[in-house]
Amino acid sequence: MPQITIPATDGSGSFSAYLAEPATKPAGAVVMIQEIFGVNRTMRALSDWVASMGFFAIAPDLFWRQKPGVELDPDQGQTEWEKAFAYMNGMDQAKGVEDLKATMAAARALPGCNGKVGSMGFCLGGRLSVMLALDSDAACNISYYGVGLDGLLADAGKITAPTILHIAEKDKFVPPEAQAKIKASLDGHAAARAYIYPGVDHAFARLNAHSYDARAATIAAGRSAELLVQTLG
Repeated sequence: MPQITIPATDGSGSFSAYLAEPATKPAGAVVMIQEIFGVNRTMRALSDWVASMGFFAIAPDLFWRQKPGVELDPDQGQTEWEKAFAYMNGMDQAKGVEDLKATMAAARALPGCNGKVGSMGFCLGGRLSVMLALDSDAACNISYYGVGLDGLLADAGKITAPTILHIAEKDKFVPPEAQAKIKASLDGHAAARAYIYPGVDHAFARLNAHSYDARAATIAAGRSAELLVQTLG
């Protein structure tokens, strides 16, 4: 499994990241930000998908400060979910953002990278992608069903890079009032836009998940691909 090691900027150690490379270089890079289940087969498959579109895809292990190499399977029952929520609750998200910025720097240094780096996150990663939009030099940011975004977007004016939020209408973690706040925060925004996908639940783009919806996932993928091409070359 292709991996690289990235030193943490706070000097506390280093962490691994899954790396998928495009067939043609030079190319831009996408930092792939994990769900609460770690860098599991789903995140690796999503990274491979982004690489197949012609970009480097690099998925860092954001739970390494608690336990390196966490891989959980949401389809294996409640125990896996309980472990996942424990890791999420034990995570220092500010440190996670630091690690993502270190990953961005590592991506720019990859042989064949054109220096342009964006982010794409899912669930927990969707939240962290918006945090990068608010406080990083990422060229673009794509958030899939991010959680707690209504609390972040009071500072939406800080977002200057093109940013997309994919939101599931029936997401139990993002109730209608939160969705309304998100849309209001981004109304007329020059760089950021939220898309709400009707009738679908959280994780609608996770292939083979119980909530997977092919129509919504395909539409979202097209929007994501278009933004990556426009911003990363």
